[in-house]
Amino acid sequence: MLPSLQFNLPPDVHFINCATRGPFSKAVEQAGINAISTFTPSIHQIRPDDFFEGVWGVRALFSQLVNAQDRERIAIIPSVSYGMGIVARNLHRKKGLRAGQHILLVGDEFPSDVYPWQRVCEELGLVIKTIPMPDAEKVGQVWNEQILATISEQTALVIVPHVHWQYGIKFDLVSISQKAKSFGALLAIDATQSLGALAFDVQAVKPDALIAVAYKWLMGPYSMGLAYFGEFFDDGVPLEETWMARQQSNLFNQLTDYQDQYRPKAFRYNVGEHSHFIQMPMLEVALREKLEWTTERIQAHCQSLWKGASPALEELGVLFEPEAERAHHLMGLRLPAGIDVMKVQQALAARKVIVAARGQGIRVSPHLYNTEEDMAALVSALRSALR
Repeated sequence: MLPSLQFNLPPDVHFINCATRGPFSKAVEQAGINAISTFTPSIHQIRPDDFFEGVWGVRALFSQLVNAQDRERIAIIPSVSYGMGIVARNLHRKKGLRAGQHILLVGDEFPSDVYPWQRVCEELGLVIKTIPMPDAEKVGQVWNEQILATISEQTALVIVPHVHWQYGIKFDLVSISQKAKSFGALLAIDATQSLGALAFDVQAVKPDALIAVAYKWLMGPYSMGLAYFGEFFDDGVPLEETWMARQQSNLFNQLTDYQDQYRPKAFRYNVGEHSHFIQMPMLEVALREKLEWTTERIQAHCQSLWKGASPALEELGVLFEPEAERAHHLMGLRLPAGIDVMKVQQALAARKVIVAARGQGIRVSPHLYNTEEDMAALVSALRSALR
């Protein structure tokens, strides 16, 4: 089946906005319907192990998606802020941490990657050092160079996305990780705007924490996310003391035989009530689809869409990153000076071209369901809006 036929998207709408909210495929929708319709009729058959078994499959699929090779390192989280909160909660455990060191951030980062560190810096005597987006012809290259040049013995933690959530600029995670580790710094990555659409390899990058929500490029349910936690977190402190994280928690008749020991590795970081009897089956189907579609196919399709649209966009005075420095599934179009990006977004929406105004540009985020006709509609609507 063609990808466009696997989604119930309105045929007269040009939805090029997966970075804001990924649509459910028909299969994911059906998984949710099935979970709802069968829950009550089979409620008398629920076993203690049913609270855990759905999670095992999802953890294994996500581990496969990011090449983690160990599902025990995967946790179910509700949001990026929750995942970053876990990192913040455990930073005090880092060996050699001292007052005056810095937490390194990139400029114009999503708030969930910024707010957790303000309190941590107050408590631990650390400072936040932000590397702003450079004013350069090759923004991605210069930005990566500046990040690498800033990492030093004064760096306690590096927070960086896989791609920038507004502009799609790719960050050199392997080089950043190598530099951070050479100085003993931790590395936490927000891959919300890439996982499911752009390849990520835990074995190559070696992050200490990798965090993503499910409702964008993983095309799963809202209020769910997934995280990988490396060895630093194996004996760490969770945000909450959920009973499900303890050993023998599947033995419901023995729950008051309180356990001091957690289940292995990242299980302690699972959010409470993580069974999600309705949403977990949806997420499982969504992850299976991402593995079937492959990130290589998604990137190749999106690249082909941009090849047709890019020359026309350049003629309109729209600026964007060179192909080698950005992802193909998410690109920020920086508009000519003096243009109100919100008015442009609204003008495009009036023509049923759905994109997002972010920062100083229009964020366009296609997927397999998009076509050349969608991109032609984007160019036509922009041409009209920029007159």
